[in-house]
Amino acid sequence: MPKKTNIRQKLCFRLLRDLGRKCSYLRMPWDFWLIFLALGVLLPWRGRARMKKLLAMPHVSSMERLVLYASTIAFQWLATAIVAWRAWAHRYTDAQLGLVFPDRLGILLAAVVGGATIATLQWLNLRRVGRIPVESRGALQAIAERILPQSALELLPYLALAITAGVCEEFLYRGFAMAVLTQAGLRAWLVVLLSAALFGLAHSYQGRGGMLMTLIVGIVLGLSRIAYNSLVPAVIWHTAVDVVAGTAGPRYLRRTIAAAEGAVH
Repeated sequence: MPKKTNIRQKLCFRLLRDLGRKCSYLRMPWDFWLIFLALGVLLPWRGRARMKKLLAMPHVSSMERLVLYASTIAFQWLATAIVAWRAWAHRYTDAQLGLVFPDRLGILLAAVVGGATIATLQWLNLRRVGRIPVESRGALQAIAERILPQSALELLPYLALAITAGVCEEFLYRGFAMAVLTQAGLRAWLVVLLSAALFGLAHSYQGRGGMLMTLIVGIVLGLSRIAYNSLVPAVIWHTAVDVVAGTAGPRYLRRTIAAAEGAVH
């Protein structure tokens, strides 16, 4: 009996030791946990709270939109600076974070072709939405009216915001998040899916449809991060989506409204 007990104890000890080794891959520094908490909880809550406030307003003035753009730009660059500081403090390399430019010709070609393709798809989608009656667009219409630029004065700051979102959000979700999850020992498909889920949550203020679409876009951007071992294509593609949204979106929105008013008169 004592020998059987000792054997069982040894087997249990070995099992716990092996499990401990496997689980150790999932350990992260406390500040990384805080960053993931912010990405998964704080940022989505902040986005929904701001959008709820905007939707409660009967009209958003040009100055209020400019303040929105400026505050978002400042917040994203500050968040990116803090996350980059903590990543480099824990000795993450530029290659791990995707801040490299290997095979420049191939990456530039992928960035240009992919950017043009995704920009065209975004334009076609906005054109399709523009043909839908205004009353059938739901929350999408109200959100577009409040956050997209409505004049040439607002367009330039919005373009600065689009570039900021392309750089900062790609670093946070495809650079930092994917690097840490990969270092934690997760499989590539799970790394892509989890980073895309965080990206989708950050855009939950757009509603379920917008969040789902952002999740899909996040998966595509995550795959590009792995395929090219660089953030450059993802940054260009992300920026292209936002630039087209800010330039073509209001145009189709105004055209539809003008047509509707003309039909009434």
